[in-house]
Amino acid sequence: MRYLGAVLLAAFSAMTPPAAAEVRHTILSFEDLEGWADDDHSAALEVFLNTCRDLDHPEWRPICRVAEDQTDARAFFEVFFRPVLIEDGEPMLFTGYFEPELTGSLVETERFKYPLYSLPPDIDTAAPWYSRAEIEEDGVLQGQGLEIAWVDNPVDAFFLHVQGSGRIRLPDGSSLRVGYAGKNGHDYRSIGRELVRRGIYEAHQVSAQVIRNWVHRNPAEGLALLRHNPSYVFFRVLSRLPAHKGPLGAMNRSITEFRSIAVDPAFTPLGAPVWIEKDGNQPMRRLMVAQDTGSAIKGPQRADIFFGTGAKAGREAGTIKDPGRMVVLLPIQRAYALAPEV
Repeated sequence: MRYLGAVLLAAFSAMTPPAAAEVRHTILSFEDLEGWADDDHSAALEVFLNTCRDLDHPEWRPICRVAEDQTDARAFFEVFFRPVLIEDGEPMLFTGYFEPELTGSLVETERFKYPLYSLPPDIDTAAPWYSRAEIEEDGVLQGQGLEIAWVDNPVDAFFLHVQGSGRIRLPDGSSLRVGYAGKNGHDYRSIGRELVRRGIYEAHQVSAQVIRNWVHRNPAEGLALLRHNPSYVFFRVLSRLPAHKGPLGAMNRSITEFRSIAVDPAFTPLGAPVWIEKDGNQPMRRLMVAQDTGSAIKGPQRADIFFGTGAKAGREAGTIKDPGRMVVLLPIQRAYALAPEV
């Protein structure tokens, strides 16, 4: 699963989940959804079906059975769902995330010397374990045979930890897919926020690319900056994940670029369709599916859009910090239970 996607941008706006009494549920009509009629509902239905089988709940099971035989995707969503706007008074924030592609090797060399570790068998997940600095500087995991691969760039390795999954391009042209296996129990500290605290950048200037460039220009100080974040992610090899599929999301299914989003499951059920009205430089009106989570994704009006794999997707995702609105499509019975006054 993706554990910390888009946290470099979202950390500035991370919200504490509000009390239940502060949350408002408003049932809308499909006519209230801007651009609804123009979307490719069949594409959204295909993504919905990818995780629908995992929704083992009385409200979802019959809908998922019906979804498998649909020929009119738009009618399916309009008949079996109601749009519900869930708000807590905080403004909507959209960010983006992606699947990194790194250059690496299965053996350590002079070039490939930054390891990616599998989950240590003796790790205590109930309490903070060794920090990033202790793992990277002190080498507390060396000699235990936990290395999955070695990569050639410590900044790329750091961003792989941030995204939680990625592809390692090996010297023979093949690829190794890795995904999130666990973490060391330390809370994440925002690198972007630290750069702002030091007076190096203003908050609006910080992006993943800005951080990458600063670390490259300041190698020694840059590594120390990355270790300001004590959180450390461990990986597992995803040997059964086909190359043409996206990385695994929180539902342990492949996610789809521009159709899968990460949400706060305290407000938005995983697997639910979600209508996106993203503003900003690249407006987006699209039906997506909540198939992932992230530690920076907190609140009912908060979403992280999956942009795909590789450097181009990373550059695009790193620029997203936009307002707008998201509306969850819920089974009719569930929708009216949340807003009984309607």
